[in-house]
This record gives sequence, structure tokens and C-alpha cells, in this order.
Amino acid sequence: MPHPEITVLDRGFVRLIDHMGTDLTVVNAARVSFGKRKESFDAKDVELVDYLALNEHTAPFRHAYLTFHVKAPIFVFRQWMKHRIASDFNEISGRYVEFREDEFFVPAHFRQQAKINKQGSEGELAEGHREAALAAFLEACQQSVTQYKKLIELGVCREQARCVLPLGLYSEAYWTASLQAVAHFLHLRLDGHAQWEIRQYAQAVRELTEPLFPVGLTALMKAPAV
Repeated sequence: MPHPEITVLDRGFVRLIDHMGTDLTVVNAARVSFGKRKESFDAKDVELVDYLALNEHTAPFRHAYLTFHVKAPIFVFRQWMKHRIASDFNEISGRYVEFREDEFFVPAHFRQQAKINKQGSEGELAEGHREAALAAFLEACQQSVTQYKKLIELGVCREQARCVLPLGLYSEAYWTASLQAVAHFLHLRLDGHAQWEIRQYAQAVRELTEPLFPVGLTALMKAPAV
């Protein structure tokens, strides 16, 4: 059976590989404190899950896990990999494989630097500059990849040759995280202050997680960021 997958940006994706548990897992992890366990999920359990999330009793949410296969630009992974608590990554290694010539991200639109938010952007680049920006972007990426390939041909080891590659290069990783860790990621990376590109990945993660944990994820997203 194929794994559910959502295409992101021009060449990326988020694919759900595996998961452990359901909303029932969360309530049973909570009820074990009283020596109790349930076989089915009902309205009382919805109330319990909401209570747990609202009052930051988050340990039960860490007994449910998801594993995603993600293909994203390196600059997106640099932000994503800051989320280390109750989550882990295994990434493709440029020491073992050679990167393809056309595997870098090309924006559909270029944004202007925000005037107030030093780390952010706002609005589309002026029309008169768009073509020049795209040409400069493509030239830089293609030149980097060309020199990378040249270094490989000259016999330079992959682990050194990769140093010239651009941050827009696509990479791939497995990300395994608890339900709480996924919700924390979504709280931060769906926020309007997050970079637009990683927000697209966060939305894909949300769409793949919600069918598996409809009550738990909704409760965590309504609660303060935890």
C-alpha cells in the first residue's frame, strides 16, 4: 500500500512512512496513573484529551509517534532540525552519494526584504527586477553544481566537494517525532513569522497527522505552544 504523500514547493514532498498509536493511546497513557485502561475511545476521552492539553499535562502525548520522509531544501532543514526534543532525524549523506545536477530549489516568486522584521520578507519583488533575480539565482546554483561535479571528476572526495553546493540544494531525511513534538513544530512553523517555505512543509505535516490523531492534534493546537 503506498504511503500518503504531499508535494511541497517545486521538487519536495512530505511522505508519512509510519506511525505508532492513536488518540486512544494518549488517554490510556494518562489513565494508567489510576491503573485503568480502555479499549474504545468515546466522548469522555475527548474531554480528557482537551483537559490534558489545556493544562499542559503533555507526557501522554509523547506515547504516540509519527515518521515522515521529507525532501526539502537544506535551508528548510536547518530550521526544521532545531526541533530536537522528542524527535530525531536521519538525513541523506553527501559522503555516500553524489547529488544530482538539477536538485536545487527555484522560487516561483522572489520576495522583498521586510522593512520592519529584520529576519522576514514581504511582498513580491518589483516587476522590473524579477527576471534579473531569477537569472542570477539560476546562474549561482548551476555554477555551484558544475564546480561540484568538476571537483568529483578531479578526484576530490565527496565530503569535501559538497562544500561548494548551495543552501537551496534539496536533501532528504526521515523525521520521527512524538505527537507533542509534531504539535510544537506546527505551532512555530505555521505562524506567520515563520519563513514561507517551511510553512508549506508544516501544512503538509498537519494534513498527514490530522487523520491519525484528530482529537489529540486539535487539542494540542488549541492549547498554548508546548
